[in-house]
Amino acid sequence: MSRRTRTPAPPSSSTTPESPWRAGRSSQSEAKRDAVLRTAARAFNERGFHNVSLDDIAAALEVTKPTIYYYFANKEQLLFQCFLAGVEQIREGFREVKQSSLSGRERLNAVLRHYAEAMASDFGWCMVRAEDQDLSAAMSRHIKTMKSEIDQGIRRLIDEGVRDGSISACDTRMTAFALAGSLNWIAHWYRSDQSMTGAEIAAAFVTIFENGLQPRGPVTPARRGGAPARRATRARRTGAALTVRN
Repeated sequence: MSRRTRTPAPPSSSTTPESPWRAGRSSQSEAKRDAVLRTAARAFNERGFHNVSLDDIAAALEVTKPTIYYYFANKEQLLFQCFLAGVEQIREGFREVKQSSLSGRERLNAVLRHYAEAMASDFGWCMVRAEDQDLSAAMSRHIKTMKSEIDQGIRRLIDEGVRDGSISACDTRMTAFALAGSLNWIAHWYRSDQSMTGAEIAAAFVTIFENGLQPRGPVTPARRGGAPARRATRARRTGAALTVRN
């Protein structure tokens, strides 16, 4: 029986950035490496890490597979580098505010904007899913270490905000988890063809974090016997509860 040859998936406009190998742009090594990374990241996001091959990525860029090997040793390293590319955007946020005289809350907000934009970038899926894939033990340890670094950085900024009075006293650990968890979810639903840009989504999330859900004006209590009161009474009688799912 002859061995079946796998045909690489054809490139699509939603997956493939403009290839720097076209139009004779032969000297832009950094642009080529970035194009491989972004093409791989978008393919992983659309079809899943295990459903994408190096042949698929090469075909999308209209190059040969040895060209991909020139920049990355294997598919696992490609995913790992996609993860690093996304995390670097968040680390840049920490570097920018490190020597700032802004309050803890303002510095935290700046980092959260970087975080949200990273999650809405090509590398968002890789950042939240890389740890779930079959990577080497060394790569997995590195990913855990970098995630912990970001978590600890967010906690420090929360603590600094509490100390300078710009953030209300809170459970630092749970607050950091809540912020990161909501931002991580951006990578699951955001698509680049949506009406809002990554920066706009980042600004919207920070506004929500800043304002919370607490009303800023006087609250008029429900009238006794009104529809809200009746619903609340029924809920208490049946033991219903409002839950928040992560």
